[in-house]
Amino acid sequence: MINLTIDNKNVAIEEGATILEAAKKMNIHIPTLCYLKEINVIGACRICMVEVVGAKTLIPACVAPVSEGMVVNTHTPAVIQARKLVLELILSDHPMECLTCIRNQNCELQDLAEEFGIREVRFEGARTTYPIDDSSPAIVRDPRKCVLCRRCISVCTNTQTVQALTAENRGFDSLVAPAFNQKLVNMECVQCGQCSLVCPTGAIVEHDDTNKVWAALADPTKHVVVQTAPATRVQIGETIGAGPGTIATGQMVAGLRSLGFDKVFDTDFTADLTIIEEGNELLSRLNNGGVLPMITSCSPGWIKFIEHFYPDLLPHLSTCKSPQQMFGALVKTYYAQKEGIDPKDIFSVSIMPCTAKKYECQRPEMFSSGYQDVDVVLTTRELGRMFKQAGLDMVNLPEEEYDAPLGISTGAGEIFGASGGVMEAALRTVYEVVTGKELEDINFTACRGLTGSKEATVNVGDLPVSVAIANGLGNARELLEKVRAGEAGYHFIEIMTCPGGCIGGGGSPIPTNTEIRLKRIEAVYTVDERMALRKSHENPAVKELYAEFLEKPLGHKSHELLHTHYTKRSNYPEEIC
Repeated sequence: MINLTIDNKNVAIEEGATILEAAKKMNIHIPTLCYLKEINVIGACRICMVEVVGAKTLIPACVAPVSEGMVVNTHTPAVIQARKLVLELILSDHPMECLTCIRNQNCELQDLAEEFGIREVRFEGARTTYPIDDSSPAIVRDPRKCVLCRRCISVCTNTQTVQALTAENRGFDSLVAPAFNQKLVNMECVQCGQCSLVCPTGAIVEHDDTNKVWAALADPTKHVVVQTAPATRVQIGETIGAGPGTIATGQMVAGLRSLGFDKVFDTDFTADLTIIEEGNELLSRLNNGGVLPMITSCSPGWIKFIEHFYPDLLPHLSTCKSPQQMFGALVKTYYAQKEGIDPKDIFSVSIMPCTAKKYECQRPEMFSSGYQDVDVVLTTRELGRMFKQAGLDMVNLPEEEYDAPLGISTGAGEIFGASGGVMEAALRTVYEVVTGKELEDINFTACRGLTGSKEATVNVGDLPVSVAIANGLGNARELLEKVRAGEAGYHFIEIMTCPGGCIGGGGSPIPTNTEIRLKRIEAVYTVDERMALRKSHENPAVKELYAEFLEKPLGHKSHELLHTHYTKRSNYPEEIC
């Protein structure tokens, strides 16, 4: 333990800790901008400078290690003046568009300017004039608002190992952008949106599609339906000021009806359907010598990742579409037929915690109904903005239920929102299908948690099934290297693009950190425990779907509507190749 003094208070902390960590232990606030725990610790912004007695200059607290007997002052006149100077310099090259910025009132730079009472910027001069890059269907980059904190580079490079963003040029011309300042759409970017989740300003945001939905809701010729992803019900409350992990399912459904949607459905329904199709596909591979391990395919950022970086392993992917895309195909076929509605008049919207879903719905493989199966994807953040625009008092809305039949679901569908949830849901069904016996305990707790990679062996009758789970693409890469080298003896692998799974997706409420992810995960399993049905194969609406329309899992119509194929992609900008 190291003993030091901060603001005349003594503290003992582990050797190797930073001044910032020691101050937090004492509940002393040191402001930061570039710092992001466990992701970006580079001391680039200098907002966290403190005074260390005996040092010649002020010290950045986020990277300075503590030492025995160190004396630190965090708010002397010199410290406060230096922080204000740094803020003014950043603001001198920042567009003053707060009122029209998507991050207004949820911007760390704005918060710091208020915290330090910045009322004028003394420095005037040239401003950077880089154009906005809105080439991607998921992510919009506005380099004018970038503060060069490099959080996005760190999360893309270190957490996701994609490296779609880099630091370009030097000095006043410094820029965070794709290599060669290419358009994002031409890069190996997987559209996961983790960069938008960690950006402290409005430099990287989701592609806002709310106007398309407002237009559809106002069109009397359109039958507008919506599906909501499992994770959204434990996220949407945060957009209206509720605590992380608040379960707001009924209020969200009521809010969507108030917006004018003709039907409010649940993606959990097709999560259950995915388990039936995927579970049968796994059993078919196990029994018929198919490619193993089979890897889940419900996370579109992960799909684009393997297409770019491991195209030789594409045969390992399940051919199942994601629950979102299964739902979209069924809405414009099964539902349209059942309700007697011309599918061209159906406008299908999905609410997702994920920016990559915006990309996924536009893939050419996702038109199996004869139309674009899902017309528009909104993130949880976008739906929160729509509720505010409509003046809805979400907190006091009476709870309402999803519409049948595509709103009937089980707890197994709900846990898709957390890392390990797909695997656990699959095991609940595969075990009972194979053995014909009811599970005594359906909680496969070994699948749960935020650990980057997990593995286990589960006895399904007489068959020991070896499984692995990864969340975050860096962890996925490690697993894939084992598969490529022939060192992975797994039967089934679940991979989710984002740390923690969908509850930490790129379209989640901001902020999203480890503590908030844990609260959302806890809420997801609480929802599961409250459900009357907790196994996908027990969903009566799914059984009815097969009886009336699909006939059987892996059948002809299922393959036509619910399964897909994948594309080998280059790692290099198309224009340069």
